[in-house]
Amino acid sequence: MTRERTNIILIGMPGAGKSTVGVVLAKRLGLGFVDTDLLLQQRAGKKLQQIIDQDGTAAFRRLEERTLCEFDGCNTVVATGGSAIYSEAAMRHLAAIGTIVFLDVPLGELAQRLHDMQSRGLVIGPGAGLADLYTERLPLYRRWAEITIDGQGKNLEEVVDEVVRAIKRHEKTAGA
Repeated sequence: MTRERTNIILIGMPGAGKSTVGVVLAKRLGLGFVDTDLLLQQRAGKKLQQIIDQDGTAAFRRLEERTLCEFDGCNTVVATGGSAIYSEAAMRHLAAIGTIVFLDVPLGELAQRLHDMQSRGLVIGPGAGLADLYTERLPLYRRWAEITIDGQGKNLEEVVDEVVRAIKRHEKTAGA
């Protein structure tokens, strides 16, 4: 890892594997690991879905933005919530303190992985489904990604291996 960019920030859709990949990646690289959804839950004292149900999506997004903007970890793999990309301030902060890696998993594969959409704490409009969320978020993920990992049909180890290789390539080009 380069000295000035000491974090790896994982972004992507719910079900893309940010938390699972993040833990294994952190172990592999000898880094810490943080799941910002868990930080958010600790700060609020309730589950993500409870925040959305009781306080609304606007309050959830404000809390998420504050949590992300105040994150100051170092030498850490950070798994963000899927909605982190809605906050310009949060994403600018994360980009300043780390390398942003988009775990890109196709919609069909996400649909197969997600079985708990009602209790997962998704920031989603009324009547919208996973396909709507995917269409809305994909351009934002692509906008912020410094590295994109194609996760289609790959297992956990394959994705982690690809992230490690991509980070090494990115560091070489950034240092050149």
